[in-house]
Amino acid sequence: MEQKLENPLQNIFLNTKETARYLGLRPNTMAKMRVYGTGPAYRKHGRYVMYHIDELNQWSEDHKYRSTSDE
Repeated sequence: MEQKLENPLQNIFLNTKETARYLGLRPNTMAKMRVYGTGPAYRKHGRYVMYHIDELNQWSEDHKYRSTSDE
């Protein structure tokens, strides 16, 4: 029986749609954040926009607030 090898990068990088779902946002919000430079760091793999999971977690951590006055 042949074993299917898992791509190790599959667990590290997410595309825009996966990233939006992971962060609880919409894909078009991710696109707008790329234009304005307000979103998480991304990489271009050919024509594909990819986000590294560690950078998503760090971006989310950097945007953690306890009250509206913290913003």
